[in-house]
Amino acid sequence: MKTLVTDIGLLAGIGTDVRKEGAAMSEVGVLKDAWLLMDGDLIAGFGTMAGGLPSGADECWSAAGRMVIPAFCDSHTHAVWAGSREREFEDKIRGLSYAEIAANGGGILNSADLLHNTSEDELFEQSIERVREMMAAGSGAIEIKSGYGLSTDDELKMLRVIRRIRETVPAVVKSTFL
Repeated sequence: MKTLVTDIGLLAGIGTDVRKEGAAMSEVGVLKDAWLLMDGDLIAGFGTMAGGLPSGADECWSAAGRMVIPAFCDSHTHAVWAGSREREFEDKIRGLSYAEIAANGGGILNSADLLHNTSEDELFEQSIERVREMMAAGSGAIEIKSGYGLSTDDELKMLRVIRRIRETVPAVVKSTFL
């Protein structure tokens, strides 16, 4: 199905370069007063309204002058964990070392214990909330690493949760066994 989006105030992130390096990475292609044609999940074309619209669209939406930008890709996340690590982050801000945080009951061993003692369903509920927050902030592709399990069973539990997240959200979700 082809969808045409018209009246885009600013279309950002366009270009024909598949890969950029060095200083070219700071260049963001933009068009003002633009249109965008999608064919299913793929971008089929773009241009300016003044240049004319393509034909053959099955649907047409107006962006009413709004901005269209690409989604962010979070390529290194640990979105699946149990409990809260807020206290540890506060300790880091106060300058405590990792050893001091661990001595106070924090750190990876605490995270592993919490994960081990949390049911898979509860781990999913906590993690899907984090992923939805990431998506609300603009992430459209998310890599989620395991790693807090520290045992085969708990690592597999994390990977199953990641799979459930992938099946639940519209974002692209990739898992990495850490």
